[in-house]
Amino acid sequence: MSVLKNKRSVSSMEFYHNAIVLRREITMLLLRDFGIKDKVRSIKALYGVQGMEPEDEKKFREIIEKYELTAKIIEEYPAWLIDKMRNNIMNILHSMIMNITQANTIYPVCESEFYDRRNFQNHAIGNCEQLLQEMQYIISIIPVDAQKYMRYVDTIEKEIALLKGWRKSDNKILKKIKETEAKKTEEAKKTAEEKSTSQTDEKQV
Repeated sequence: MSVLKNKRSVSSMEFYHNAIVLRREITMLLLRDFGIKDKVRSIKALYGVQGMEPEDEKKFREIIEKYELTAKIIEEYPAWLIDKMRNNIMNILHSMIMNITQANTIYPVCESEFYDRRNFQNHAIGNCEQLLQEMQYIISIIPVDAQKYMRYVDTIEKEIALLKGWRKSDNKILKKIKETEAKKTEEAKKTAEEKSTSQTDEKQV
C-alpha cells in the first residue's frame, strides 16, 4: 500500500533526496575517472596530476599547446579493470535506489508488510556499506587523491545515518499495528464470550 503524498514531509524524504544526489555525484565521478574504455588516455588527462606544482602544470600545458602534441600515454591499468570497478559501483547504486523505492512504496498495515518494508530498508543500508568497501578498494588500487574521495564517503555515511533514522522511526508504525491487532483480538474474544453466554442462556430457557 503506497504512502499518501500528503503524509510525506520533505524532511521525512531526506533519505531519498540524499540517495539521488549520491547516485548522481558518484556517477559523475566515474565518468571523469573511469569513463574511458580504451587502454589509452589523452596526454591532457595528466593535467592536475597528484603532486604536480601549479607552475609545472602551467609549463606542461604550454608545451602541449606549443607543440600540438597528439601522442597517447598508455594507461597503467587495463580497460577491463576500470570497467569492472565502474560496473560494480553502478550496480550497487542501482540496487540502493531500487531498495529505497521499494521500501517507500509500502505503508504497512500489518506485521508482514512492516517486515517487507524493513527488509528493503536493510538491503539499502547494506548497499551503502558495499559502496564504502568499493570506494576503499578503488583508492587502494588506483593512484587517486584519497582526500578528493572523502566528500563521497561523507555523503554515503550520511545516507546510512538517514536510512537508519528512517528505519527506527518505523518502530512507531509497528507499535500501532500491534496495538490494533491486540484490540481486534480482544474484541473478537469478547464477542465470542458474549455469543457463548447467549447460547448458554437460550439452552437454560
